[in-house]
Amino acid sequence: MSANPDQPPRSPATIVIVIVGAGPRATGLIERLAANAPELRGDGAPFELHLVDPHPPGGGRIWRLDQSPLLWMNSMAEDVTMFTDESVEREGPIRPGPSLAEWADKIREGEPPGARALPPELAAEAAALTGQSFATRRLQSAYLRWVYERSVAALPPGTTVHEHRDLAVRVTGPRDGRQQVWLEGRTAPLTADAVVLALGHLDAEPDAEQRALTAFAAEHGLVHLPPEFTADSELSVLRPGEPVLVRGLGLAFVDLMVLLTEGRGGRYERGPDGELVYRPSGREPVLYAGSRRGVPYHAKIGYSLSGERPPVPRFFGPAQVDALRSLPGRPDFRRDIWPLIAKELGFAHYHRLFTAHPERTAGEWPAFEEKYAACPPGSPELDALVAAAVPDPADRLDLDALDHPLAGLRFPDHEALEQGLRAHIEADLARRHNPAHSPDLAVFLALLSVYGQLIRLGDIGGWWHGFFSYLASGPPGPRLEQLLALSRAGVVRFLGAETTVTADPLRGVFRASSASVPGHAVEARALVEARLPEPTVDRSRDTLLRSLHRDGAAATPAGLLAVSPADGRILDRAGSPHPRRFALGPHTDARASGAFARPRTNAPAFRQNDATARALLRCLRDLSCRASLTA
Repeated sequence: MSANPDQPPRSPATIVIVIVGAGPRATGLIERLAANAPELRGDGAPFELHLVDPHPPGGGRIWRLDQSPLLWMNSMAEDVTMFTDESVEREGPIRPGPSLAEWADKIREGEPPGARALPPELAAEAAALTGQSFATRRLQSAYLRWVYERSVAALPPGTTVHEHRDLAVRVTGPRDGRQQVWLEGRTAPLTADAVVLALGHLDAEPDAEQRALTAFAAEHGLVHLPPEFTADSELSVLRPGEPVLVRGLGLAFVDLMVLLTEGRGGRYERGPDGELVYRPSGREPVLYAGSRRGVPYHAKIGYSLSGERPPVPRFFGPAQVDALRSLPGRPDFRRDIWPLIAKELGFAHYHRLFTAHPERTAGEWPAFEEKYAACPPGSPELDALVAAAVPDPADRLDLDALDHPLAGLRFPDHEALEQGLRAHIEADLARRHNPAHSPDLAVFLALLSVYGQLIRLGDIGGWWHGFFSYLASGPPGPRLEQLLALSRAGVVRFLGAETTVTADPLRGVFRASSASVPGHAVEARALVEARLPEPTVDRSRDTLLRSLHRDGAAATPAGLLAVSPADGRILDRAGSPHPRRFALGPHTDARASGAFARPRTNAPAFRQNDATARALLRCLRDLSCRASLTA
C-alpha cells in the first residue's frame, strides 16, 4: 500500500479504480471488492485502487479519531458490524468478521494485529467494553480503521492501494473512456477506469431562511450556528449563562448537549434516591430546545428479542416494491407507499403481541393473521379488527400518535411544560427497557426491513427518514437520563411542539415560541440549528458533486443524486446509467440507513456495497480483456 499522492506510471493494461471518500462506506465497498475478486477476477489480475479523502481511511471525517471522547455511538457495541452474514441478500460470498463488541474481545485476547498500537485510553476502553456498552466514536474509529486495513490486505495479491489526503473537485472524461479525477491544488489528474463517490455526509450552503437568519445575526451582533456536524461547530461563541435557542431534538442536539455541559466541566452523580443529578461547572449556557414534535428521539431499546422474530417482509416486500415501480409516474408516498408500510409495521407489532403476550389479546394468532392480511391497508375494517382483538388501546399500534406525541396538548405555563416533558421522557425510558413492551422491538426490526425495501424506490421525500430516525435511531438511554438531570438543573429548558423561531428587528433578538404553551415566547441572542444539513446536490459545498450535476448527472425532485438502484451507477438526465461512474451514500437517492449495521438484519448498505463491487469488478474484467487484445 502506498500513500504517495502522485499517480505512479502504469502499463496500458493496468486497471484503476478511484474511490472519492475513505470513510466507512468506502471501507465497506473495499471489503466487498476483496470478497468478490476471486470469482470475478479469476485470473488473479491485480488492480490499482486510489482513495481520495482529506481524512484518514476507515473512519473518514465523521468517525475520525480526533474528536471529543465524550461523544458516543447511539448503538450498542454488539449491534455494530461492518461484515456480511447469512441474512444479507447478495450475490457475493459471505466474509464473516467481528462486530465492534467481538473486536474489543479480540483486543483483550491480544488480537487483532495492531491492537497494541491503540492509544492507551482507547485500549482501556476496548478492554472494558461489553456487548451492551455504547462505545465512544473514537473507539468506533479504531474499529473502522482495523476493518479497512483487513479489507485492503484481502485484495488480490499485487493490488496497490494509494491514499491521497486531498479533496477531489471534479470528474471528467468520456462515457466510454478513462475518467480524470481532479484534486484540489494539483495540475495533473488521477486517471481511472472507474470512479466511485462515497462522500458521506457533506456540508451545505444555507437555504433562504438560514441566510436570512445569518444576516440578521450579523446585523445585530447575534450568534447563529446553521445546520452542520456538531463536532465541527464553533461552540465557543456560546457564552456561559446566556440563553441559547436550539431547533432540533435529535442526535445532533444530544451531541450539542454533551459538549456544552460535560464538555465544559459539568459532571453527573447519583443522589441518595438513585436519581441522576447534574453538577454544573458554571460555564454552561442555558439551552431552550424545541422541534416539530417537541420531544427527543425515542431511546434505544435496552433488551434483546427472545423467541420468534417478526416474519417480515410480509406486506412491504419485493413484490410490493415491484408493483410500485411499475406504476405510471412516480409513486406518491402518502397515497401509495405509506399504507403498505403502516400495515407492515402493524403486522410485526401484532405478531409479537399475540406470540409473546397472548394474555393481552383476544383470539388466536392464525385467525387474526388471516383476517389482518385480508383487510385493505389503512381501512376501517383493519381498525375494527384490531380493536376487537386487542382490548387495551395501549397495546395497539398508533403511528400517528407516535409521530405527534404532543398533538392537542396545551400547557398553562412553561413550568407545566417542563414537568410534562420530563414525564414523557421518563415513560419512554421505562418502556424502552421493559420487555413487556417487546412489540416495540418487533416494530424496530420491521422498520429496518422497510428501509431495506425503500432504497429500490429512490427519492421518496424526507419525512420517512426523519420518522425512521425518531423511532429507530435515537440516543442511548443514559443520554436521556442525563437530559432529565439537565432539565431538573435548569440547564436545558423545553420549548414544546411546532417550535417556530423568528427574528425580532425591534428588539434585536431571536424569539422562539411553540403550540404547546400558547402566548409564551423565549428571547435569546443565540440560535443553534441542531441538525445535519440536507444532502442536496444544488446546495452542497462539495465542488465535485456540484460539478457532476452541472455536467449532466441527474438529481431527484428533492435534490439527491440519482443512481441506479441495481448497482449505484450515476444516472444522467435521460435516465441512462454511466458505465464508469458510481455513487453510494446519503447524497444519493438510494441512501441506506447507515454504512455499518446491526448483525443479521439484511442491511441495505451491505447489499448495495456487494452489488456495486460486483458491477465494478465486471467492468474491470471487460476492460482487462480489451486491454489484453490491444496491448
